[in-house]
Amino acid sequence: MSEMRTDYDVLIVGGGMVGASLAIALSEHQLRIGLLEAAIPSDPGRPSYDDRGIALAHGSQKIFQAMGLWDHILEDATPIKDIHISDRGHFGFSHLNAAKEGVDALGHVVTARHLGRHLLDRMNQCADVEVIAPARVVAVDSSADSAFVEVEQDGQQRTLHTKLLVAADGGKSFIREQLEVPTQRWEYGQTAVVTNITPEQPHHNVAYERFTDSGPVALLPMTENRCALVWTVRDEQVDEVMAFDDAQFIQHFQERFGHRLGRFTRVGKRNHYPLNLLRAKEFTRERIAIIGNAAHTLHPIAGQGFNLGLRDVSALVDVILAAQKEHDDVGHSSALDRFSQWRKTEQKSMALATDGLARLFSNPLKSIRLGRNAGLLLVDLFPPLRRGIARGAMGLLGKLPRLSRGLKP
Repeated sequence: MSEMRTDYDVLIVGGGMVGASLAIALSEHQLRIGLLEAAIPSDPGRPSYDDRGIALAHGSQKIFQAMGLWDHILEDATPIKDIHISDRGHFGFSHLNAAKEGVDALGHVVTARHLGRHLLDRMNQCADVEVIAPARVVAVDSSADSAFVEVEQDGQQRTLHTKLLVAADGGKSFIREQLEVPTQRWEYGQTAVVTNITPEQPHHNVAYERFTDSGPVALLPMTENRCALVWTVRDEQVDEVMAFDDAQFIQHFQERFGHRLGRFTRVGKRNHYPLNLLRAKEFTRERIAIIGNAAHTLHPIAGQGFNLGLRDVSALVDVILAAQKEHDDVGHSSALDRFSQWRKTEQKSMALATDGLARLFSNPLKSIRLGRNAGLLLVDLFPPLRRGIARGAMGLLGKLPRLSRGLKP
């Protein structure tokens, strides 16, 4: 087959936070970059009490520092100084502390609106990133020379060619489905109810992970003494919980969480989404890489979803720029094989860890309950074990790409 023309060196499908981060990180490296998004990226509007909070691990902070974004993000972020982990109604607990781990913060909480705005502002400054929106992919294929996507925009269809196609189009990835990439899937029978809630006592920058018989409850510190709440309930409970008025919701949640922060005084708008595990068994195809939620959707039990996607970005940037430096084809199988080998260990281990925790802490057997509570105490009493868990949660284990070490790509 004769060599085909390419419109782009890298074409990213999906303009969410993972896709936008990749476009920004690759900018200013003499690459032709396209970003295709179904909606026109825009400022999502004024601040709101209901802004959804996102936990950024310490490793994600390093990535954004290397991209020159962290100082802007920090203006709107709340540090996590401590993480308190407990099993509701039982003796087990564990405690992670930033100072003991030698960092200023274990992570930060920022609203999705603020983070999205900072990414959009920076992407708009990237002259080498062409945003194709609103547009949708209707077909995808690849050959030895290029990947190509059939795109529908303004009622017209056209074909775009690229050396490397990156699927960053979310958990219901059209590209992954079109390519029939095999996946591991599991439905937990649980639903996450998410909102913001305000306690009467200061949160003192402490994040809480409390395991209950219906699933974990997470509280993350936010600005104005708000806490981002993720309350996991069984699927059969979700309609009842979503029907509560504010007073009923606060009352029932208070019973689940307790009074460590005093009484809760205000709650925002509630949303919910079913919890499942999805892990692609392949992260690459010929001239195609799959990243973010398109490659892995995890139980939110450890707050690793977006952070894991950002680490995909960090590794893919290293691989692309290393190929470019050697004057190699950025979409060649040698580069993609390196990316796949680099990411498969952490992606698999994180999926197994979050899945294992979700199953372990929902098991009602007394022997299992005693074992997991003893395990929580062991983590608290054994510093090397605690440090390993903390560094894993912060995204600082294994071979780290340049961005993950805080170095410019």
